[in-house]
Amino acid sequence: MIDLDAIDFGGGDALVPVVAQHADTGEVLMLAYANREALDRTVSDGVLWFFSRSRRALWKKGETSGNELSVVSLRSDCDGDAVLARVLPAGPACHTGARSCFGAPPLLLELADVIRDRIDDPAPGSYTSTLVGDGNLRLKKLGEEVVEVAVALARGDRSGAAAEAADLLFHALVALMAAGVEPEIVLAELRARRSAS
Repeated sequence: MIDLDAIDFGGGDALVPVVAQHADTGEVLMLAYANREALDRTVSDGVLWFFSRSRRALWKKGETSGNELSVVSLRSDCDGDAVLARVLPAGPACHTGARSCFGAPPLLLELADVIRDRIDDPAPGSYTSTLVGDGNLRLKKLGEEVVEVAVALARGDRSGAAAEAADLLFHALVALMAAGVEPEIVLAELRARRSAS
């Protein structure tokens, strides 16, 4: 986990910033502050604890909402004066109900949000809505994109391969989400495989 003795709390009850980052997606979820006691509790409980500067008290993220942040890893920065908490959220991380306090998801999740909107509320004339509504077309396009990536790579066409790979990722994401497989599930599978190797 983390060597709390290596954290520079500046003496006494000083606080260090803690950045909570989604362990699978890389999305920055929130920033809060912790003292030594909050980080001790985080290590022992496996969920993030902070120190509220306004209330001058410890608080466990999700204590009232249930949206806890389960800790995958804790790391300090090179100076030991900030902490990165890689977490798996049980719900929205922001008190506003948003997934992140920063509203800037990684590109893959941003694209997934658009696809999810088209699944939930199909838009007439939308290519994504057309794919979502036609399973045969969706799978046909996925297969075509695989071949187009392979052909571009065989030709040594780097820019063409990149463009076709972008098409492939888009069509794979649409096909997965239309089948109820969210990108976070795929990313969690990748994390599990990385942990196993």
